[in-house]
Amino acid sequence: MFVLVILTNLLTMYIFTSPSFNWKPSPLGSKNHLSLPLGDPTTLLDELSATKEQLAVSHSLIAEFHKKLNSANLLVEALLTELRSRHEGLTEKEKGSDPMKLWSVAMSDEVMLVVGPHKLPLGYSPRMGSDEVYPPVGGACLRYQEELAQYMTYEVGRECPVDDVFAQRLMLKGCEPLPRRRCHPKSPANYVEPTPFPKSLWTTPPDTSIIWDPYTCKSYKCLIERRKAPGYFDCKDCFDLEGREKSRWLLDNGGLDYGIDEVLKTRPQGTIRIGFDIGGGSGTFAARMKERNVTIITSSMNLDGPFNSFIASRGLISIHVSVSQRLPFFDNTLDIVHSMHVLSNWIPDAMLEFTLYDIYRVLRPGGLFWLDRFFCLGSQLNQTYIPMLDRVGFRNLRWNAGMKLDRGIDKNEWYFSALLEKPMA
Repeated sequence: MFVLVILTNLLTMYIFTSPSFNWKPSPLGSKNHLSLPLGDPTTLLDELSATKEQLAVSHSLIAEFHKKLNSANLLVEALLTELRSRHEGLTEKEKGSDPMKLWSVAMSDEVMLVVGPHKLPLGYSPRMGSDEVYPPVGGACLRYQEELAQYMTYEVGRECPVDDVFAQRLMLKGCEPLPRRRCHPKSPANYVEPTPFPKSLWTTPPDTSIIWDPYTCKSYKCLIERRKAPGYFDCKDCFDLEGREKSRWLLDNGGLDYGIDEVLKTRPQGTIRIGFDIGGGSGTFAARMKERNVTIITSSMNLDGPFNSFIASRGLISIHVSVSQRLPFFDNTLDIVHSMHVLSNWIPDAMLEFTLYDIYRVLRPGGLFWLDRFFCLGSQLNQTYIPMLDRVGFRNLRWNAGMKLDRGIDKNEWYFSALLEKPMA
């Protein structure tokens, strides 16, 4: 309506200020009359025709505005109806609340305490850029309110429920990082001191070092021998430190299997010092690098076994994050990033590309990305993954590809290994 009023005023001003029309005061009284200019009739007709055309354009514009105004009215009415229905469903206490308060109606105090803001002490706001801080909780946690409430159900100060599997399900749904909790984890029964370093690197820890409730195996012996059992396991023989783990990454066969010493020789001596192993199983890669004075942090999910506890028992550093989480390292800080099997074609292409860019981010200039036995189909190798790595911007130092020997011949399944470098500039 406001627009229509403005258009009407503009149109009136245009008509009465046109050079073809003049308002002249009448000498006979207070009334005014419209005085038409006397002159060439042809000129007068041309000006009247032009005015008529301009009036027609104005009418069409007004009609168009009417249509848009009607559409806007319908939209506003629909929004008001929706808001009215939602408002009627709220209690008087809930009406007028902010979104966090509305969301908190069904949530416990413990959940709201961990996801809500916390005021900073006076004097810290200018340094922090804010006067409050929010605990880091995965945004997807808010989509699974029932599961989040279950995860946060415990008695404050007492023992936490053993829910490793449940917590990992939340993480794989994007609820990462998980909220903090004010309870104590269950301690292993009859816990004993760890094996001293460096012997701990190749010593199977005692069974008393881990809580076994979530797993089918009840001892490390069971985990070591499960390679003989049928069925799929995330890392079938990773816990056998006297088996294949004992020889991993020691020899370089010139093909898919790279040796650690050969990789380290590609950099000046002593410049590979810290790094990250994505999905590092039981931590053997980190153990081999530790023997060479390189500190490797290993990420692992406890799928089909207590991988994080096993890594820690070897005197190594583990972090419990999924492959979809942003790497918890600052830009340009790591000397090397390694991944074996975990980064493969089971990861959706868009998600994998985000991961590769994140690896590029945390590597320092000249840092190494060791992509170890990436699994894919032959058609994907040239069409998807080589172009993807090129887009990210790695420089190729070494590249090897080969067909899987067990069933790749029939199904065109391939592995490729690559040693890539983040450019210096």
